Amino acid sequence: MLPGFIFATGIENSIPTIDGGKVRMDEMEKCGHYRYWHTDFDLVQEMGLCVLRYGPPLHRTFLGVDRYDWSFADETFRDLRRRDLVPIVDLCHFGVPDWIGNFQNPDFPALFAAYARAFAERFPWVQLYTPVNEMYICAVFSALYGWWNEQLATDRAFVTALKHVVRANVLAMREILDVRPDALFIQSESSEYFHAENPKAIGPAEIRNARRFLSLDLNYGRRVDSDMYEYLMDNGMTRAEYRAFLKNNLKHHCIMGNDYYQTNEHRVTANGATCASGEIFGYAVITRQYHDRYRLPVMHTETNLCQGPNGDEAVNWLRKEWANVLRVRNDGVPIVGFTWYSLTDQVDWDSALRENNGRVNALGLYDLERKIRPVGEAYRQLIRDWQQVLPTQSVCLQVPVVLPSEYDDDWGRKSRRHARQTREAMTAAPKNAD
Repeated sequence: MLPGFIFATGIENSIPTIDGGKVRMDEMEKCGHYRYWHTDFDLVQEMGLCVLRYGPPLHRTFLGVDRYDWSFADETFRDLRRRDLVPIVDLCHFGVPDWIGNFQNPDFPALFAAYARAFAERFPWVQLYTPVNEMYICAVFSALYGWWNEQLATDRAFVTALKHVVRANVLAMREILDVRPDALFIQSESSEYFHAENPKAIGPAEIRNARRFLSLDLNYGRRVDSDMYEYLMDNGMTRAEYRAFLKNNLKHHCIMGNDYYQTNEHRVTANGATCASGEIFGYAVITRQYHDRYRLPVMHTETNLCQGPNGDEAVNWLRKEWANVLRVRNDGVPIVGFTWYSLTDQVDWDSALRENNGRVNALGLYDLERKIRPVGEAYRQLIRDWQQVLPTQSVCLQVPVVLPSEYDDDWGRKSRRHARQTREAMTAAPKNAD
C-alpha cells in the first residue's frame, strides 16, 4: 500500500487544437517527453516521488472506433510498473483526436468511455485515474472564450461542451470500475473565485461563482443552484440530461482534486468583464469552499509559478502553497496529497496555448535539458522533511492505493474482490427517494 501522504508531479500532456483545428498544441512533443520519457521517469524517482500524473497522448493512441495504437503506452506503462511508480492516469487533457472533432460532438462521451475501458483492460494494474482533466476549464476555453478546439464563444456552446465532457468523465468512470472495481478517481478541477470590483459587479460575480461549480455538481450528482438550473435549461441542456446527471453515485470512488494558480482568482466589472486579480483569498480559503460543497477527500493536484528574474519566485510559491496545504489540514479538511505540475518546463503556456510560439515557460522542477531547477531542489527537500511526519500515517486518512508491484498479491486481489462485492451490493440496494 502507498505509504502516507501523496506527493506527486506530472508530465504535461495537453493536446488542444488552435487555428481552426489545423495546429495541435502537443505539450509532450513540445517538452521532449516522447524522446526523453525514460529520463523523465528517472527524474521522478530522483525527486523521491512514487506518484506521477501521467497519460498516453489521446490523439496518437485513439485512432478510431475500436482502433488503438498502444505502442507508446505499452513501453511507458511497462516501465512505470517495473519502477513501481503509481500513475494517476490522465486520459483526456484539453483535446480529442481529429476524427472526433471537438467537444461539441455528441458522440464523444460514448466514444471516450469505450477508450477508457480499453485502456483499463490493457493495463489492469492501474488504479488511479483522472479521466477528463479540468472539465470546467476545458469547456470554458474551448466554447466560452473561443481559444481552443471548437473555438466558440457562446453560452450554448459552453453548456454543450460541458455536458459532453462531464458525461464522458462519468461514463469513463463506470467503464473503468467494471474492469477495476477498486479504482479511485482524482478529479483535478480548477478551483476558481470571482471578486466583484464594485457593488454593481456583485451580480455578475455571483453568476460566475455559481458557474465555476457546474462541472463538479454534474459529475457528483449534486443539484445545481436555481440560477444555474435556468442557465443550463436556457442553453440547451434537457431536463432528461439533467436528471441523468443527478443519478451519478460514484462519489465514494472519488477524491476531489483541485488545482490552484495565481491566475485562478479574477476581478469582475459591472458589465461582466473579467481580468486576473492575482492571489487574494489563496488556496486554503477557496479549497474550504469546495470541500464544504462536496465533502470529499481533497488533493492539491496542480500548481506552479515561473522561475522569474530573482530565481526564487517558484521556490517562494511552493512554500506558500505548502503552507496553505498545512492550513487546510489543520482546519480539518482531509487533504491527502500535493502536486507540483509539472516535472519539466512547459512551452507556450504564457499564451494559454493560444499561440504556437515555441516559448519555453520555466515552470518545471527541471528545465527542458533535464537539469534541476531551484524549485526542484526545494520540492525534493520538502518531501524528505514531511514525508514521514504528516498525520496521514494514521490509517483513517490513508488512501487505499495498491502499488503496481502488489497488483497480483493476495491483498491486492482481496481489495478488488471486496470492492466488486461492495459495488454490486450498492447497485442492488433500493435507492432512497429524493
